[in-house]
Amino acid sequence: MGILAGIMVPHPPLIVPAVGRGGERAIGATARAYERAAEFAAAFKPETLVITSPHAPMYADYFHVSPGAGAFGDFAQFGAPQETFDVSYDAEFVRALESDARGAGFPAGTLGERDKKLDHGVMVPLHFLSRAFGTLPKVVRAGLSGLPLTEHYRFGRLVAETAEKLGRRVVIVASGDLSHKLKADGPYGFSPDGPRYDERVMDVMSRGAFGELFDFSEDFCESAAECGHRSFVIMAGAFDGRAVHAEKLSYEGPFGVGYGVCAFEGGGRGDSRRFLEIYEEKEKRRLAAIRTAEDEYVRLARASVERYVRTGRRLEMPDGLPDDMTRRRAGVFVSLHKDGRLRGCIGTIAPVASCVAQEIIDNGVSAASRDPRFNPVEPDELERLVYSVDVLEPPERIESPSQLDVKKYGVIVTRGYKRGLLLPNLDGVTDVAQQIAIAKQKAGIAPGEDVELERFEVTRHY
Repeated sequence: MGILAGIMVPHPPLIVPAVGRGGERAIGATARAYERAAEFAAAFKPETLVITSPHAPMYADYFHVSPGAGAFGDFAQFGAPQETFDVSYDAEFVRALESDARGAGFPAGTLGERDKKLDHGVMVPLHFLSRAFGTLPKVVRAGLSGLPLTEHYRFGRLVAETAEKLGRRVVIVASGDLSHKLKADGPYGFSPDGPRYDERVMDVMSRGAFGELFDFSEDFCESAAECGHRSFVIMAGAFDGRAVHAEKLSYEGPFGVGYGVCAFEGGGRGDSRRFLEIYEEKEKRRLAAIRTAEDEYVRLARASVERYVRTGRRLEMPDGLPDDMTRRRAGVFVSLHKDGRLRGCIGTIAPVASCVAQEIIDNGVSAASRDPRFNPVEPDELERLVYSVDVLEPPERIESPSQLDVKKYGVIVTRGYKRGLLLPNLDGVTDVAQQIAIAKQKAGIAPGEDVELERFEVTRHY
């Protein structure tokens, strides 16, 4: 009993003939592989299907599991209202999962339901599964979250633990498309990371090498514009500590969006496949090495944040700092990252403190506690933070965007009292137009409005 098998499947509505009206023939290999995957799932005679969907209700810090006795859905928004689905939920499983999550202090449950109707990330798999099963088993519908990949893995592990406790025969369905940026003439355009992501994730999944899913950075996934990675990680967590037989059934992307189909059969115990523990131990070593290599600027920022977060008091300026930090004045930005994602960034364009060191201390506190995009940093996050400190050279007016270089120069845009800044050499910022657009957005300046431009150089400390 427990998690018997899993399938990784895409969810293009076009693949449903009532929607595609013949267009589905362009992804015939995906449709045939989908049929095989559905038959594979049905062969295990599961009592429950757990379906994870990127289009189910999603929250930044919570995994939503659909409550109630069941749900209805149709493809009306895709021009096929006659294609309908009516499923029964495994309410006992959902109650047990929510209870287990509460007991573990894990952010998952049935709160926050916004729309009871089934989403297409669930209905496309159900189209194939219903034909393979005849009578569908009960369903558990779960969304993804904005939390790190490690928390998605933990959620999958929690799903498996609940299945074991209830003695349920369960198949997990990881619904998700791959990159949406495979072709310049596709609906989402092209990014070089699109085909790179698809090749890499299909290799990982075809080998069942689930631990490598953690090695996909947030920036890389965002650049590739994928929508299924977190879904795949939940499924990986559901197989934690077990051998898995993996089979790639198909991959294609003729419309500029990648569609991958794989099947996974759970085996016996495999202690070498406890990927979360392996990853977290590797992360501890990596973070320790980063901390050891930090220079004086970054060590001061870390000390400032840790003192403030732990005690609520500001750090006094330490003795023995280099003259460049104590006798020079400059604008400073302090950036915090956690799990590869920005966790806070606050700075000053021009100096406001007595010296660079005091600027670092003050802006470190602000980055950890006053960045309006994030909640204040909590003490249990401190060991996972990675810091950088940018010391700004005085800005200079420029007449044209042609005088900018995203790798070398930061940009300041000004219109009236509105002013926005973007640092140079940021991940994901690849051209000047994008750099200016982001700076305008930060300042609340409309895209078409004219602005005054300034550029500046920085010395970045890690």
